[in-house]
Amino acid sequence: MATHKSAEKRSRQNEKRRVRNTSVKSNIKTHMKSVLSAAETKDKKGSETALAAAIPAISKAAAKGVFHKKTASRKISRLTKKVNALKG
Repeated sequence: MATHKSAEKRSRQNEKRRVRNTSVKSNIKTHMKSVLSAAETKDKKGSETALAAAIPAISKAAAKGVFHKKTASRKISRLTKKVNALKG
């Protein structure tokens, strides 16, 4: 347990961030699952709209520091690749 005032504050901040990061990651996983399930059922329109919602959410998570920039880029790339495979 933290005993210094600054350590107590740092502990509170870490807990706040942990809860926020968990929530954002869960939301991203939900977005990704909706894109992948639409792609599995060969639903072009549905997968495109799900992807359009997922990309900004993933980008925002990277901007806020929940994911590394390259991790976010990789996630977006993989989802886009799956959706584009339906078009061709």
